[in-house]
This record gives sequence, structure tokens and C-alpha cells, in this order.
Amino acid sequence: MPRAQTRHKRNPHAAERSTFPLTNIKFSDLGLAEPVLRALAARNHVTPTPIQAQAIPGLMDCRDMLGIAQTGTGKTAAFALPVLHRFRDPRPKKNIRRPRALVLAPTRELAIQIGEEFGAYSAHMKLRHTVIFGGVNEKRQISALKRGLDLVIATPGRLLDLFARDFVDLSGIEYFVLDEADRMLDMGFVRDVRKIVAALPDERQSLLFSATMPKEIARLSTEILHDPLRIEIAPQATPVELIEQSVRHVAAGGGKTEALRNIFSDPGLERVIVFTRTKHRANRVAEQLERMGVSAAAIHGNKSQAARQKALNRFREGKCRVMVATDIAARGIDIDGVTHVVNYELPNEPESYVHRIGRTARAGASGVAIAFCDPSERKYLRDIERLLKKSLRVVGDGPEGEETAPPQRRGRGHQGHGQRPANSNGKPRRRRGKPRRRNRQKAA
Repeated sequence: MPRAQTRHKRNPHAAERSTFPLTNIKFSDLGLAEPVLRALAARNHVTPTPIQAQAIPGLMDCRDMLGIAQTGTGKTAAFALPVLHRFRDPRPKKNIRRPRALVLAPTRELAIQIGEEFGAYSAHMKLRHTVIFGGVNEKRQISALKRGLDLVIATPGRLLDLFARDFVDLSGIEYFVLDEADRMLDMGFVRDVRKIVAALPDERQSLLFSATMPKEIARLSTEILHDPLRIEIAPQATPVELIEQSVRHVAAGGGKTEALRNIFSDPGLERVIVFTRTKHRANRVAEQLERMGVSAAAIHGNKSQAARQKALNRFREGKCRVMVATDIAARGIDIDGVTHVVNYELPNEPESYVHRIGRTARAGASGVAIAFCDPSERKYLRDIERLLKKSLRVVGDGPEGEETAPPQRRGRGHQGHGQRPANSNGKPRRRRGKPRRRNRQKAA
């Protein structure tokens, strides 16, 4: 649905693209409010990243924005700092139960992380915010909404549920952010996003961030944004250049287990994320690593929110060496100091490989990405190398034996291999229709 042409006032002379060489600009040069600058100084954040330097002036000038940036570029601060600057003064008590800003994220882990960033940057402000997601009891979320909020960070499913029951009023939203839009598409949330957008006022400032720009997301951006500032920090789906990438060809069967044992004999693999395609495989790999004497925790959509957060915290705090994850953790989750990423199973979509390896080499650090490839995954490897426009360095022997067909997807509407699009709880959506009847034994 087309957007109305009513917008916030802005400087008519604002440039379509803002460019600030990082060597010539600091956060203090951007005109941010004093409480925001104090919070930045407390975190030793002095120089903005490219996307922050280019986005913040335009957003402070009330422009809509389309941001295309790979993970780890600092886009959370790029949209958080301008909204905090706008809300620097305490709001009047009138309409206190109507939030003024909404951030939509595809996963609860990313939503929690965004909430933590807003909390840190608003340390010297009276900003009320909460994070809304499924998989947990809703009572505390509803209570926070009733007390009144400035900002809501949410996953689409739980937010729609609360909106349908009149627990949240979206009519006062002035600032809307859709983060990881292409991941929303992958997880089947675009219809939910459109329902939420339809409930927002026409006169608002809107931002859309995406690592890639498939046609459906490009179409969605035209519905949400008006005359947007477009910022593209790196070519779409281009990995960080500081990542050393390699591939190990393994035999079918137990080849990957042996390769896993070999690489973890190196103590240099200090903090590692291992990616699998399926939840079942993530559990099995974590168990294998534990048997090898390597501390590991698995994180995927079938885990409860408490279990997932516990695993993330253990990994962040260095209490376990390895986190084994499905692609739910590949986008947006910012964990410092990841030294290696291991693709135990290659993803069937080459863009997912880029998002996975982006977990390392954060904030200018170097990193290592290791891929295992069995005969059934050689097609996936070719697709990845075609996207990267280069071949991965082969460690050990080259491919041996005859190539086999990739694993087939099971069922309708599945994501990846045997996974249906997840709902806001991270669980597969149930199929509609009558439930299947269990076979009953005939009476003798």
C-alpha cells in the first residue's frame, strides 16, 4: 500500500548521500545530545563506523532511510542514537501508554541485544523501553506496556498478538525501524510486518535495514519508505575482508566428526561458533564436542528462551569454548571476540554463508572461517564461491569420490532442510487443517 506524503519537516537542502571520512569526524561532531555523548564516552566510542557517520546526520534531519549493510557494521547505533537524540527530553504524561518508537527484529536474541544497546546508550536519560517476544510469559511485557513506554523493541508475532488484544497502542509511533528485513522474509514474517505497518500512523520516520535486497524486500521498502536516503556500506553479501576462509573436503559418513576432532586439537580455536543446518544436528555436534572434552552449548529454535539465553551468556562470558547454532544465531547477534566460525554443514543458500562468517572479524579484528564439505555439499560450495567471486583455499586433500545430490527438503514451505518458517516463539508454524488421527487398533 502506498505511503501518504505527510512527513516530518526536514532541511530541503539535505544531500541524497552523506559521506564523512572516518579520519575527519567524531561522534561529538554530529550534533548529538549531551546525554547521548556521555553514554558514548563511557563506552569508549569516539569515532563512528561508516554507516553511523553516513546515517546519523540524515536521520537527525528526519529522513527515511534504506540501509544495505553487512552484519557487524554498527547499524544498531546508527538508528539508536538519532532516536535517543530526538527523545532526549522527558515526555509529558499525556498519552503515556502510546509508545513513540518501534523497532522490529526477526528473532528474540536480536531483539534482546537491541534492547541492551538502547539501555546502554540511554544510561543518562529517562527513557522507558521494553523488549517483546514470544516463548516467555507475556505478563511482564503487558505490565510494562500498561505503565507506559517510549520505545518498544519486538518480534512480529508477539507484537501482533498483543496488538490484536489491545494491549499495545501503535497510533503514536513517530520512529519505526525494520531491522534484518531479508531475514524477516526468510522466516516468513513479511505478512506480519505489513499488518504492523498498516497500524502505524502515516506521519512517521521509517528505516529499513537489510543485508541483501531481494525483490520482495525492495517492494516492501517502497511501501514503508518515502524519499529515503539510501546507504550501502559494502556490496551486497560481501564478507569482511579480514576473514581468512578455507574449506576441508571430507568423506561422507564420519568424515566431519574426524575433521572436527582435528581442528579442535588446536588451542588457537578459543571462542568458536559452529553452524549446522538443522536443530537435531546442532544437538548432536554439541554432544560430540563434549565427548571430545571441548565445552559446548547448542542454540536453536526448539530451545526455550531461558535455555537459549543461558547458552548465549555462557558463551559470551567464556564459560564454554564453542556455541553450536543453526542460522537463528547467524544474523545480528553481536558476540565479541569470536576467533573462528566453523561451517560444519554448508548452508543451501550462499548468502547465509556470508552472514555466518560475519560472526567473526568484528570491529576491525581478524577472524578465521573453516568449512567442511562432503560430496553432497559440493553444489553449495560452488554457489558460495560464485557469490564470493573467488575459490576458498583448500586445506588437505581435494574432493574425492563421486559427487552426490544435496539433501532434499522435506515437506511444504520449509526453510533450509526440514524446517518450516518459524513463528515469533522460534518454533515451526503449525500446518492448518484438521489434525491427523492416530491409527487405532481394530477391535478383535
